[in-house]
Amino acid sequence: MKITNATFITSVASSKNFYKTDKPIIAVAGKSNVGKSSLINMLANQKKLAKTSVTPGRTRLINYFDFGEFVLADLPGYGFAKVSKEEKKKWGELMEEFLRTQKIDLLISLVDIRHDPTADDVTMINYLYHYAIPFVLVATKADKLGKTKIKPRLKEIATFLRVGVGDVTATSSETGFGKQEVLSLIEQAVTLSNLPQEEIEEE
Repeated sequence: MKITNATFITSVASSKNFYKTDKPIIAVAGKSNVGKSSLINMLANQKKLAKTSVTPGRTRLINYFDFGEFVLADLPGYGFAKVSKEEKKKWGELMEEFLRTQKIDLLISLVDIRHDPTADDVTMINYLYHYAIPFVLVATKADKLGKTKIKPRLKEIATFLRVGVGDVTATSSETGFGKQEVLSLIEQAVTLSNLPQEEIEEE
């Protein structure tokens, strides 16, 4: 899969405004400052499609992008301590409503490869299992580790979250490491989404 012309569609702050599309939906979720915007820009081959910020908690809305073959939904970053409880509750309700009501063909759940997953990360994975949403785990900021430390960290993260080590992909938006692997996972989800329902049931 090659992305040639990704564009911003809209931002929404309420479930009543969720974007409607016939295209497959790929969602991206993760804690504040985990590198969601950077990952989106890497996949899009653009530097400023998704706005990045050194201040965590910038993404307070669901931002939609047209990636040609699919629509990408950037979900609000969670777990940022410096916002009010009311604001946190609002983000949480928006995200849960999205997970509960939208047909998500793949959710890319981000964790920071340098740290163990947080309680919020575990909650997110539990949500995905609960709502039977297909997901993959992507460990960001791999350039911050020595090359020999990447595989051991992936194994530790997989063990922590009780998934297979092959289900965690390391990436770096700085170097482009892991980009093709993530695009391949997206391509598989898009291909599956576009199959006639009877073919999926036969498989």
